[in-house]
Amino acid sequence: MRGNAVLRRFLTTASLAALAVGGAPVLAQDAQPGEPVAPGEFLGDVELGSSKRDVQTGTAEAVTVINEEEINDRQAGTIGELIDSVPGVTLVNGSTPQGSGINIRGYGANSTFGTDQKVLVLIDGATTGSEELYRIGNQLFTDPDLYKTVTVNRGTVGSFEYGSGVVGGVVQLETIDASDLTGGEVGFRFRQVLGAQSNGKGFNLSSTLAWQATEDTEFLLNYSLRDQSEQQDGDGNDIGNSAFRLPSYLVKAKHRFGNARAHEVSFSYNNSTSAERDVPYDSFGTTTDSFGNVDRDYETTVAALNYSYDAPGNELVNLDVDLTYSDQKIDQTYVAGSAACDDNGVVANDPSCFFTPGVGFTPAGSPFNAGLQDADHRYETTKLKIANNAFFDTGGVSHDLRAGFELLRKERTEESSAPGGRDDRWAVYLVDDIRPMAALTVTPALRYESQDITAAVEANGNHYNSALMGGLSAQYDFANGFGLFGSAAYTESLPILDDLTNTTRISQPEKARTFEMGVSYDRVGLWGDADALRAKVNVYRTSLWDITSYVSPDFSPLREVETEGVEIEASYAMASGLYVDFNANLTDGTETSARGAESRWRNTPANATRLTLGKRFDEFADVSWELIANEGVTDANGERTAGFGVNNLRATFRPSGAIWQDAEIRVGLENVFDKQYTPYLSTRPSPGRNFKLTLSKTF
Repeated sequence: MRGNAVLRRFLTTASLAALAVGGAPVLAQDAQPGEPVAPGEFLGDVELGSSKRDVQTGTAEAVTVINEEEINDRQAGTIGELIDSVPGVTLVNGSTPQGSGINIRGYGANSTFGTDQKVLVLIDGATTGSEELYRIGNQLFTDPDLYKTVTVNRGTVGSFEYGSGVVGGVVQLETIDASDLTGGEVGFRFRQVLGAQSNGKGFNLSSTLAWQATEDTEFLLNYSLRDQSEQQDGDGNDIGNSAFRLPSYLVKAKHRFGNARAHEVSFSYNNSTSAERDVPYDSFGTTTDSFGNVDRDYETTVAALNYSYDAPGNELVNLDVDLTYSDQKIDQTYVAGSAACDDNGVVANDPSCFFTPGVGFTPAGSPFNAGLQDADHRYETTKLKIANNAFFDTGGVSHDLRAGFELLRKERTEESSAPGGRDDRWAVYLVDDIRPMAALTVTPALRYESQDITAAVEANGNHYNSALMGGLSAQYDFANGFGLFGSAAYTESLPILDDLTNTTRISQPEKARTFEMGVSYDRVGLWGDADALRAKVNVYRTSLWDITSYVSPDFSPLREVETEGVEIEASYAMASGLYVDFNANLTDGTETSARGAESRWRNTPANATRLTLGKRFDEFADVSWELIANEGVTDANGERTAGFGVNNLRATFRPSGAIWQDAEIRVGLENVFDKQYTPYLSTRPSPGRNFKLTLSKTF
């Protein structure tokens, strides 16, 4: 593959960098500088510097955690804008909920469908998202203010507890709790957030009421509203189809009871809606085309009921039972006369006015496909998950064994170009972190999943599939702070309801294997008494075959897709408050047609780097500069997407004084130099310069 040279170059660079610092002793996070530390040894507390984001050096998985502080500081308008800072994550569009999606390692969203089922999105454990909604997108309609952590697992090896067919990765979102505001103290707390942005004349507000009724009982109510008109790109032109209004609310309750508060019951319910009028059916585009315009209403609902039991004095029983439900409704109505072919004449040299794929030639004076534009879509997913986490030793070897059973039902209504039916699945999984010695962790994982699809239309029949999948990962932590890790994983993506009308696709699971390896480094006291350096370099290679999600340009099946890449994460922080965060994603991909012709994998993202330089001034302020750089890409058709570099400035202030207690002021200036650019894989330009201001206070 073409990417081999790239991988070799960066592996060499990483190796030289490792050798350069390898001679120095590595310290535990709480160690005194200059002293080697045995695993598990505590040597006292040191006030360490901190950066925006911790690098997860203690695991073989490629995982990134975005905490509540970073969620707030980024002032993101969408979940996509929040996680695009993760190496390996690329947005298809992203500054709006509609017409956008998440691409991880070349899988997930693309410019035709909002998802290919190879990126899994979970909200409070609930499986969310649509199937292949043509030209509409994945619609992760939810507000960033509802969440306190976002975890992104890239690749397959860490996915077996959550689902099958995960080739790109898993995105997990966890909603805020009342105790996050109350600190567990009985009483009421109220948090108000007000924000505004210059580009699109947008505003947002979030009001959260938290009630700690007792030490063991808490309730939370949140209402959030996010609104913007059409944004402008770097050249000052309107970005069509970029306006939205997104009201959301969250209700959450939690109660602990029993001996040692071992039992816990929690419930969460969140809802987001959006209404659009006379907008292009093609939400990936910016202007009306032969599809015409529609009036469209979105509603996304996620509910989760959880019971957990942590048996006192018994490490074999740590039980979780989750019942979750997600519902996504998309109601749309074609706006008469809006299609390019609707003027009782033929638009010159526009073949789309004559031909509808899968339908045939369309007479002049009729829309491209009225049934498609008028289709109302609804996806309902109900899941019961029973899981237990057991800690035990066998012959001096420690185990952290996670075992689970899942029942899942996905239902979809029958609509034009979207066959309906019911997808019933059950699955069991085992994941065991085995530690034969303190420095070594070996993790085998297995998942078996069975599927029974029942079509809404009898002629489409019933279909059964099943798959056994799994992986193995290992990590060894040396006493000098280096760690080596590697993994191998195999998964299958079972057929989806969209494939009901295709006899080949509905009976053929897609298959993928991924190999990963890398090195991590963790040291305290590198050049100063309390500075900290953490870094992780991960190399992966993925093969996908028996492909049903994509076809060649000539509409023949693809034989295979191969992707490979390097992901780099690093952070350095000093006790003085200075910090540096860096990450990079270098990737390449090749698709092979049924005829054996090779070309660049169409969904391969651009090589990208991100650098953040910042300074914390005690608790008063955090000021940072961020540079995002993407390399230009020439696709398989010879079309060129230029590279770009974009600068962002951010600052968070926490003034002192009684009136400012628990208050924060955030300012941001994104795309400082008003750069005109369109990221590769996106179908519309990115916003130009955008000033953001957010005020928040907890009473």
